[in-house]
Amino acid sequence: MNNERKIRVLIAKVGCDIHERGALTLLTSLRDEGMEVIYTGRYQTPAGVAHAAASEDVDVIALSDHTGSLPIIAESVLAELKKLGAEDIKVMAGGLLTLHDVKDLEKMGVTGNCGPGTPLEVIINHIRGIFV
Repeated sequence: MNNERKIRVLIAKVGCDIHERGALTLLTSLRDEGMEVIYTGRYQTPAGVAHAAASEDVDVIALSDHTGSLPIIAESVLAELKKLGAEDIKVMAGGLLTLHDVKDLEKMGVTGNCGPGTPLEVIINHIRGIFV
């Protein structure tokens, strides 16, 4: 990441999850903190998220899901990023997560695995901390 530009975050919802209040709240908070945020909207595919992230030159993908599918989604997004040679893009996850999910995500290199009720300050500090 270039230290002279703002941190660029892509917030993505993959699959059929319609619960987007958390993603929209995060979007507003990150923008208020001076980050550039792209929101893909709902019903995205892993390939679509990876292509959007690469074409928008983002630093971080924040995956949001409330169906319990984050490990599967993250694995697919990471595979698509690898196909594009965009493995330098960091991936974090938020939504409904079990302790088992968090362990699986961390093994994949997905960080900042935040469940419901995680304070926005914690998420913002995590994103900033990636680049310190």
